[in-house]
Amino acid sequence: MKRNYLKLGFMTALVAVAMTVTSCKDENDDLYDDGQAAQVAAQFVDHTVAPTYTELAARTELLATQLETLKNEPTDAHLQAACETFLDARAWWEMSEAFLFGAAGDFGIDPHIDSWPLDVNAFNTLMNSPAMIAALDGDDGDEVAGNNLGNALLGFHGIEYILFADGQPRSVSSLTENELIYVAAVAGDLRNRCFQLEVSWCGEKAPQSHIDKLDALELPYTVAGGTQSYGDNMKNAGKAGSTYSSRIVALMAIVDGCRSIADEVGTSKIGAPHSGEDVNYIESPYSQKSVIDFHNNILSIKNAYMGGVEGQRDDSKSLHRFVKDNDADLDARMTAAIDNALAKIDAMPTPFVLHYTSSACADAMEACAQVDEIFSEINDMLSKL
Repeated sequence: MKRNYLKLGFMTALVAVAMTVTSCKDENDDLYDDGQAAQVAAQFVDHTVAPTYTELAARTELLATQLETLKNEPTDAHLQAACETFLDARAWWEMSEAFLFGAAGDFGIDPHIDSWPLDVNAFNTLMNSPAMIAALDGDDGDEVAGNNLGNALLGFHGIEYILFADGQPRSVSSLTENELIYVAAVAGDLRNRCFQLEVSWCGEKAPQSHIDKLDALELPYTVAGGTQSYGDNMKNAGKAGSTYSSRIVALMAIVDGCRSIADEVGTSKIGAPHSGEDVNYIESPYSQKSVIDFHNNILSIKNAYMGGVEGQRDDSKSLHRFVKDNDADLDARMTAAIDNALAKIDAMPTPFVLHYTSSACADAMEACAQVDEIFSEINDMLSKL
């Protein structure tokens, strides 16, 4: 299974360290308390996190609807449409992995919807369990799936296993009735958890129907069971009620999120198979979109650092500008390292599942390590402000 416990433990440790940092009382206090740092945090919430999770929720909602249709009317056209939506939703999820702190970690959403590899033995047992299949086929099949299937049977990779084989959409004639029941239920649970991410960060700005669904399922979506959304919690950094003791600490959390996914892409997602540590630890092997996943993970870093998703960036309110204003050379190295990591990943031969021993993988791993290392320098800089 995906080693999320390592990632979550790493993130918890980083946040714990960051929370001990307080701003020095010097001539820069007004800037950090009321100016640029606050704008960076707000821009990150409203133009990186919120649009990413909003698109993810919309795509997974459509996917769940399409797979329910496929279950009731199995045609190749319906299957093709679901495959396209799946890949679209998958891209938005991978572009969110620079901010797995917050709701994704607190509510265990990341391992719930993105563990791999699929447990094929457990899947085969499930397919031969009439009672569980009947439960998954009920009106509350999404809830049954979320509460009863383990992480290794849920989420993106459970759906991917049904929809794709050898990098291509499967033919509908190759799918069994039980598989169609399973994939529709798992897609419903995936939708619910992506609603949870969206509502957790967007609060009342999220669609009321999404909030109502979470309430019906009794899925939490506020910080520590209170009334504050994760977005407001970050935007209120340094104020009473926020878990961030200062706005600098909030910026450090953003940096830590970027570091975590840079490290995971390099050392685990690419590194585990390439090094021989675990040749079965290959993300998205059925659709064969691993390299696209890696690219989108680094793009999530770029969006977080540059001040928004494409089309919503504001350089003046970005972490990039904040770092540049304090250390122009450090920022120049950071922006270059991100672009280099994207280029090195794009240079990897595809599909990764067949080419994970390529020397290009080592180049991509080194590029990811550089991103991690430079973000570490940025965190050191922030801790001294």
